[in-house]
Amino acid sequence: MTPNRSEWDLPSSRGIGILAFSLMFMMARDEFDALAPQREAAFFYGLFLRGHDVDTLRQDIDVPRAMLDKWLTAHDFEVSFRENLRRVYSYRKQVLAIFDGLISNEQMRPRLQ
Repeated sequence: MTPNRSEWDLPSSRGIGILAFSLMFMMARDEFDALAPQREAAFFYGLFLRGHDVDTLRQDIDVPRAMLDKWLTAHDFEVSFRENLRRVYSYRKQVLAIFDGLISNEQMRPRLQ
């Protein structure tokens, strides 16, 4: 008897690609790159400067707390994977805070005419 979904499937979400990328990226490194959140925020800021909607970019960066809680209560995830999810959640919030800082600085810059 096979279950309807694979044991490896994560709950579906619009932002799962970003989460999966962050998790793989964070797990692949032996040591933490202190500038990684700034680089990622700068990437999204570049998209903003090219005309992408700021609210859509925020949604792409963020992992809602409700989603994290849902993943943490899933019975088929190992403890080490749940710890990695918490780290990714913290990382995404850090990227979002840096991105919001860049956006607020952009909005405060005087415009040349």
